[in-house]
Amino acid sequence: MLENAKVNVKIKLSLLWASVLFCYLYGDYFELYVPDKVDSLLTGTNVLDSPSKLLIASVVLAIPALMVALSVLLNPKFNRILNILFGILFTVMMVFIGISSITPWYSFYVFLAFLESLITILIVRFA
Repeated sequence: MLENAKVNVKIKLSLLWASVLFCYLYGDYFELYVPDKVDSLLTGTNVLDSPSKLLIASVVLAIPALMVALSVLLNPKFNRILNILFGILFTVMMVFIGISSITPWYSFYVFLAFLESLITILIVRFA
C-alpha cells in the first residue's frame, strides 16, 4: 500500500538534480536528430568548436551531476547555499536557452528548458 512517507529534504534536492541532469542529457541527445547537426559535428562547425568551449560545457554539465551527490553529503548550511546559488543560475540559463531556441525543430529543447526551469525553481524553494 502506498503511503506518503516523510522524505528528507536532502534526498528531495538530490532527486531534483538528477531529474535536471536527465533533461539536459535527453535534450543534448535529441538535438542529434535536428537536421544538419551531425554534419556540423563532423565538420567542426558546431557551437562547441574548440577545446575551451568543450571544457566550459563540461564544467557546466558537471555541476548538476555533482549536486546529485553533494545535496546528500554536504552539511546543511553549505548545502543550502550551493542549491540556491546553482538553482538560480541554472534557472536563468534555461530561461535564456529556452527563449533563444524557439524554432520548430527545437520545440523539444524549449519544452525541456521550461521543465528544467521548473525543477530548478523547486530546488531553490526546497533549499
